[in-house]
Amino acid sequence: MKDVQILRVFFLGVMAIIGILSLQTYWVVNTWNNNEEEFNERVHSALYRVAQSIAKMGDISLPARNLIKQRSANYYIVNTETEIDPVALEFYLQKELERQQLRIDFEYAVFDCSNGQMVYGDYCAYDKQDNLPSAQERNLPSDQEFTYYFGVRFPNRSNFLFGKMQIALTMTGILFVTVLFFAYSLWVIFRQKRFSEMQKDFINNMTHEFKTPLSTIQIAADVFLKHAEVQKDQRLFQYAGIIKEQNTRLNQQVERVLDIARFEKDNFDLRQEWVDLQDLILTVTSSVRLRVQERGGTLKLNLAEDLEPIWADRFHLTNLLHSLLDNAIKYSKDAPHIELDLHPSGTSSVQLKIQDQGIGIAKEYQTKVFEKFYRIPTGNVHNVKGFGLGLYYVQRICFAHGWKIRLQSESDQGTCVSILIPRSHPKNTLVYEGAPAVR
Repeated sequence: MKDVQILRVFFLGVMAIIGILSLQTYWVVNTWNNNEEEFNERVHSALYRVAQSIAKMGDISLPARNLIKQRSANYYIVNTETEIDPVALEFYLQKELERQQLRIDFEYAVFDCSNGQMVYGDYCAYDKQDNLPSAQERNLPSDQEFTYYFGVRFPNRSNFLFGKMQIALTMTGILFVTVLFFAYSLWVIFRQKRFSEMQKDFINNMTHEFKTPLSTIQIAADVFLKHAEVQKDQRLFQYAGIIKEQNTRLNQQVERVLDIARFEKDNFDLRQEWVDLQDLILTVTSSVRLRVQERGGTLKLNLAEDLEPIWADRFHLTNLLHSLLDNAIKYSKDAPHIELDLHPSGTSSVQLKIQDQGIGIAKEYQTKVFEKFYRIPTGNVHNVKGFGLGLYYVQRICFAHGWKIRLQSESDQGTCVSILIPRSHPKNTLVYEGAPAVR
């Protein structure tokens, strides 16, 4: 993944998380405010009915104003303007709070106007309480405005409200877990990117280090092949030819790995020129034909005449042809039978098609074979050796040129790879950028 893509994912992810956190915070705060408002309304309603019951007992009328005064979030004072019986007060409080579905612990006190102090009543709990309020905590504050009144406090008001927000709090917890997972994912991405860069640097250094000994082996092999004594000895001459052939093959693999590393860094330059595709195909197939004949197979060429040259990188186009033909040979169970077609496609393109009668590719693997290092699973047995870079390299070369590649295959019925090549001079295919889409 590119640095720009990672920064884009990070930025968009942070913005999304900020937005989600903002909405979640608004939802939680709004839910709390609504629950708090509902709680206050129910408490006021219950206390009003309690005051009505006490007034009815004293056969008096309730005050027209300032009946209920909220001193704090959980403490209320009720003005009755008549003496209050603590026993009756506790009964009415329990009755009216339950009527309002407020099953919450409360404590109450009655103001004694004779000594100007609040007389503590009791702590009423719905569940068994091990930690009852201490003597200091039982001192409910008085009020200078009223003469006959009682006070009610709800010590567990916050816990009661939190209990009604279980869904909101659960969703908030899930959200925080999601944020932590996103942060962990970013850490993994940055870590994997660092490892990927280390791997690319290692491959680049390793392949460059291989170039010097490979060149030395190539020179030594050429000297052996040109030496008169070696040419006289059939066995030595054959071994020298094998050394040169395998050295050339290894050198091509190193070049391919280097090219793939350049693909990953987006600095892959094409050295394009006008190429006679018919002549190039004849040159490539002259060496490939020997391998096909050794296995008892056939290589058939159907080349249209008088085709105009194409604008391409000769070196990579040669490697592309070798890769496709090499796959056609390797993935044939018996004698390989390969057919190569080159013909016009409309007025502005030519189509190159390579058809074999090999083992084919199952449909579920046809899009994956273009992935780097991917090989079709065959258990622990690999009858065909390779790195899984052939079709990946072919696809990247096609995309770098602006060509369209298509693969058609069925299991045990062979594979056909066709490439559509424009005849015109493309203006935007000098540098490889991005990732292609497989057709």
